[in-house]
Amino acid sequence: MGFKIISVVGARPNFIKIAPIDKAFQAYDSIQHIICHTGQHFDPSMSKVFFEELNIPKPAYNLGVSGGSHARQTAAIMTAFEEVLLHEKPDLVIVPGDVNSTLAASLVAAKLQIPVAHVEAGLRSYDRRMPEEINRIIADQLSDLLFVTEQSGLDNLAVEGVDKRKIFFTGNVMIDSLVCHKPLIDQSEVRNRFNLKVYEYVLCTFHRPSNVDDPGQLKALIGLLNELSGIIKVVLPMHPRTKQNMESNGLLSTINPEIIQTEPLGYIDFLALTKDARLLLTDSGGIQEETTFLKVPCITVRDNTERPITCTIGTNTLVGTDFRHVREVVLKSLKTIDHEGEIPPLWDGNAAVRICEIINNYLNNKLL
Repeated sequence: MGFKIISVVGARPNFIKIAPIDKAFQAYDSIQHIICHTGQHFDPSMSKVFFEELNIPKPAYNLGVSGGSHARQTAAIMTAFEEVLLHEKPDLVIVPGDVNSTLAASLVAAKLQIPVAHVEAGLRSYDRRMPEEINRIIADQLSDLLFVTEQSGLDNLAVEGVDKRKIFFTGNVMIDSLVCHKPLIDQSEVRNRFNLKVYEYVLCTFHRPSNVDDPGQLKALIGLLNELSGIIKVVLPMHPRTKQNMESNGLLSTINPEIIQTEPLGYIDFLALTKDARLLLTDSGGIQEETTFLKVPCITVRDNTERPITCTIGTNTLVGTDFRHVREVVLKSLKTIDHEGEIPPLWDGNAAVRICEIINNYLNNKLL
C-alpha cells in the first residue's frame, strides 16, 4: 500500500531542510512525496534560486501567501492549506523549522486528524518576543513525530512533557544539504567575483526585527560595518527587509562604498563565502549551524539562541544586541583566526535518511 506525504515550505531555511528529505524519500517506492510552497518567501532571490540549486522538485502547490501581519499571513496559509489537505488526503504532513508556515500547517493538519512530523523540534530560545518561538512550541505540541537536531531539543521536550515515544534524535538536515553540495560549494567562483582572499573578509547578514526595524539599531549596525570596512573587507548580502528599512529611514547612503553590498546570494555562493570568511557577523539561526560545521568563527548579534550547541561546542559566540559590545568582540576576534570547535553528534549528512526511515516505519506500523 502506498502513502502520500506533504511537506510544507515557506522560507529559505525550509527549502534547505526539505531538499535532503525529498531525496531520501526517493528510496521508497511506496511513498509519494509532495511539496507545498506557501509563498512566505516570494522574492526569487529568497525562493526560486534555492529550489533550482538544491534540485528540489517544483512544488505541487504554491499558495502565494506573502506579506501582511503574522495573524493575516498565518490565517491565509491555514485557509489555503486546508483546501490542499481536503483534496490530497495525505497520510502525513511534514513541517520543518519555525516560520509562520510551520505553525499554520501544523494547526490545519492536526484539526483534520492528519499526523504531523516536525523537523528541527525542541529548539527553544525562551524568548516569546520572537514569533519563531511561539511557532516552535505550538508545532511541537501538535506533532506526532518530533525530529531533534541537538541535545538541548531532547532536554526541552522532556521538560515540556512530550511523550518520549514521539521524539527521535536524528541529527541536522541543514548539514545534510551542506555535505551533499560541498563539491559545488568548493568549486564556486564567488570569491573571485568580489576579489576576495581566504580569511581576509567578514561576511555579514542581518534581518531580525531587533536589529533592523529600529532606526537607532540600524544606525549602530551601519556604524560598526563602516568601521570594520576600514580594517578588513566587508561583504553584506542585503536581506529585502533590511534594505527596505534602510531605504525608508534614509540610511542606505550612509553605508561606506567600500562595503561590498549584494542582493541575497544563492545557497551555493553564500556557503562558498562562509567557508572562507575570517568570521561571520549575523543574527541568523541556520548560519550558526553551518559555521559550526565548517568551523568558521561566528558572532551572533542576538540576546539568545535556540541553538546552544553552536556556542557550547561549536564556533558561535552570542554577544547580545548592544553594538558597543558587539564592536569589542568583533575587533578582538579579528586579531586571531580561531577555527577550533567540534561538530555536534549526528551532524553527519545522514539525518534525512534516518528521518525517512522512521516515517516509513511509523506509517506502516500505524496501519497494522
